[in-house]
Amino acid sequence: MPVDELQMRQVWDGTTLLIRAERSGEAVEPVFNFGLLIRMVMLEKKILRDVAISSITLTILQVLPILMIMVVLNTVIVFHSINTLILITLVFVVAITFEAMLTWGRRLMLVILSTRIDARLNLMIFERLMTLPLTFFERNRAGETAYKIQQIYRVRDFITGRLLSTFIDIFMIALILPILFYLNAFMAWTVLIAAAIIALIITAFLPAMFRLTSKIIEAESNKGAVMVESVYGIRTVKSLALERVRGELWDARVAETSRLNMQMGLLSNWPVVLSLPFERYAQGGVLLLGGYIALTSHNPLAIGGLVGFMLLGGRVAGPLVSFARLIQDAQEARAAFAIVGAVLNRPTERRALMTGLRPRFAGAIEFDSVTFQYEGTKSPALNKVSFKVPEGTMLGVVGRSGSGKSTVARLLQGINTEYTGAIKVDGTELREINLRHLRKSFGVVLQDNFLFRGSVRDNIIAGRPGLGFEDAIQAARLAGAEEFIERLPHGYETFIEENSPNLSGGQKQRLAIARALIADPRILLLDEATSALDPESEALINANLLRIARNRTMVIISHRLASLIDCDQILVMDSGEVVDLGKHDELVERCAIYRHLWLQQNRHMNPEGGRHGPTPALAQGD
Repeated sequence: MPVDELQMRQVWDGTTLLIRAERSGEAVEPVFNFGLLIRMVMLEKKILRDVAISSITLTILQVLPILMIMVVLNTVIVFHSINTLILITLVFVVAITFEAMLTWGRRLMLVILSTRIDARLNLMIFERLMTLPLTFFERNRAGETAYKIQQIYRVRDFITGRLLSTFIDIFMIALILPILFYLNAFMAWTVLIAAAIIALIITAFLPAMFRLTSKIIEAESNKGAVMVESVYGIRTVKSLALERVRGELWDARVAETSRLNMQMGLLSNWPVVLSLPFERYAQGGVLLLGGYIALTSHNPLAIGGLVGFMLLGGRVAGPLVSFARLIQDAQEARAAFAIVGAVLNRPTERRALMTGLRPRFAGAIEFDSVTFQYEGTKSPALNKVSFKVPEGTMLGVVGRSGSGKSTVARLLQGINTEYTGAIKVDGTELREINLRHLRKSFGVVLQDNFLFRGSVRDNIIAGRPGLGFEDAIQAARLAGAEEFIERLPHGYETFIEENSPNLSGGQKQRLAIARALIADPRILLLDEATSALDPESEALINANLLRIARNRTMVIISHRLASLIDCDQILVMDSGEVVDLGKHDELVERCAIYRHLWLQQNRHMNPEGGRHGPTPALAQGD
């Protein structure tokens, strides 16, 4: 029941209990398997019901004309009944008209069913891919991943195509087979035996075909990876004249795929050839047996029944053969499922994206004895790293290559969470915070930033699509991008092509900073954001850093120490450990690693950046 503030103050002693779920709880998303796809199909129960009713009706309508022919042979011809013939003809025309209408309706329902399943699959696959951790995409080639995902449509085609049509055919078999046994049990048994032999032949070849199918999918994945890498890296290919090298690699992948496809063709020929005689018997050979029985029969009324069997036998033989071949298609679908499942059933970030705290950030950061080791490496990237900076701090992070600078950035973004110790933002452990809330509250600018196809304005507000034009202008002004944007042909509406060839490196970085600032983040992370820029572009960005850093915490990871002189604190790292933390002047005095890096980069300047003159100790060197 609701309690007013006065009553609350009288009974509440200030104690608060925080309850959260275990991190090791069950995954939110279901496992991607055959059952999940079947459940997706079963969501369309109404359409499936209508398809089933129409299929049963169509089966009856297909059988009805054949039964009429039996009546014609047994009654009309024997007893010369013209009236019966006229009546049967009218019924025949009505049945065909109704069958045509039902066929059109059923095909339309199947199209709707396939379209809806396609939509659900596309939404589910994209959502699942977007929740996979960044480490998955770093370890797997884009072309290979794309090809594996495409195998889901082979499974979709199996379920909505062969599997559904086979179940539809079961209605026909269930209706016609008893009639066949009634007309001639011996001939009916021969058709069933032929279908069983076909199933046995296909089953015998399935293990070898399954192994070869897996190899083909792997080879196609490798081929697709070469294509995607070559297109994505076309600038490097052109600049280094690697067309022939990439062409030779592509030729090798195509040759391997062709060789495996040839093996599959040769292997799959055997079950086709071996089962062909039995398939032809079930579809047409049984008619010869029926003809012989009809010729040797001395009962004129039995001739119509035998002719009816020959007509009905063709209707049931096809579905029986199709049902036998369903085993082979199911095996191929199972192989495709395994390939897709290898991607979609990976651990995702969904739980972290959907659960956790959503605090209002001020910007205080603390690492408390954090140790982290990348998978497959022998030594930790961070080893008991501890440091603490208050909100509003401009923190620089420096160190030699491999010192752990970028790992600090990755852990702050929640990209890797398998660390020991604690990382806290405003006193809250990082793994307790909702991951989407964390990343939306961070502004991140990398060394190489990706700009989307679209206008300059669309790229600036990409993280906040609901914001307006004035917000984009304000973010661009703060990032120092406004002056060059106004010189573009269409200003903020200038279209940026893929890989943004119409922008310089410095312009792209300033747009990336504007995109990071659009949400006014409390914490801004610059990870080598100026390392690949020319001196002029770097100077323009550095000139805006103090203005950008106002009222927010900034973490600047850089190997260029000149851009960190104005930082409130500079964290010096080496071999995954914290060496020192202090201001530029202090570190030049007391930290040998920092002093060595500074002298390497600024031999033409005095050790303190030309601001106070050299100290006697530094004038004598290390």
